[in-house]
Amino acid sequence: MAQLQDIPTLIREFIELARQYLLQETVEPAKKLGYFAGMSLAAASLWAFGLILISVAGLRSFIGVMPDGPYWQALTYVIVALLLVGFCALVVKLVPTRGVHDGPDRPEEVAP
Repeated sequence: MAQLQDIPTLIREFIELARQYLLQETVEPAKKLGYFAGMSLAAASLWAFGLILISVAGLRSFIGVMPDGPYWQALTYVIVALLLVGFCALVVKLVPTRGVHDGPDRPEEVAP
């Protein structure tokens, strides 16, 4: 049993322990999550920018190869749009179903 003189010391220790626990369990994971979200956003932006540049370059090169005329130009737009949809479908198909940070692969390792 704590003595009356020990109560202020115990309260200080409790406050320090609670502060350390809060930093460990909330602030540090939030920093990691912010870093992961920032990198993911940067990667998505670079992919989108690259896809736009490649699609414009492909469209202009196809228009240069096709015969002149509005119908040929419209056909070129349709072909490039279908190629972009196919590329996006391929990228979605190749993405793994589980991420690196999803946890263990085997169910017996999952904590109850």
